[in-house]
Amino acid sequence: MPRAVRERQMMDAAVQTFGQRGYRAASMDEIAELAGVSKPLVYLYLNSKEELFTACIRREASALVEAVRAGVEPGVPADHQLWNGLRAFFTHAAENPDGWAVLHHQARTHGEPFATEVAAMRTEIIGFVTYLIGAAAREAACDAELAEREVAGLAHALVGAAESLAGWGNGTPGVSAKETAATLMNFAWAGLENLMNGQRWAPSPGDAG
Repeated sequence: MPRAVRERQMMDAAVQTFGQRGYRAASMDEIAELAGVSKPLVYLYLNSKEELFTACIRREASALVEAVRAGVEPGVPADHQLWNGLRAFFTHAAENPDGWAVLHHQARTHGEPFATEVAAMRTEIIGFVTYLIGAAAREAACDAELAEREVAGLAHALVGAAESLAGWGNGTPGVSAKETAATLMNFAWAGLENLMNGQRWAPSPGDAG
């Protein structure tokens, strides 16, 4: 069997085991058995449990970023681009629950070097969402202050909300990826559209702070 095929089998088994059992509880014996190979072969291809887990994080992160980018259709209105990106994000998370568990739960709770790998993925997605919101701001011809000062913060907020909602959607029976994406789109776009049209919320003069 070609090395690439064998590695994919082991990685698939590792993602499933790590996602369902957790990093600490998962064993190389379990992964080898699920992949249908010997444990020494797993160690031959990937030297340690830590390296195997890191490889899983990188693969799942790359797949998620690629899915989001592929879901966005260039040339359509900004709200459709954002909607397509959100739908692609939630669809991928729903269709790959073990991979999502590895990224969102396991990698973030077991320190370095795993957290750094997830942070790199998150930075890339935030950068892409920043671009989408910036494009929406330019399309709406809103003021330069929004485009320069607030877009990055809005992108961080949107990605954080998407991560939280993906966990909720995956854990709630009967909730589809499309419904989850629509929930966030309705919440986010209503505010973004008002903001881009110059309808800003501001505290009243009597509020403390």
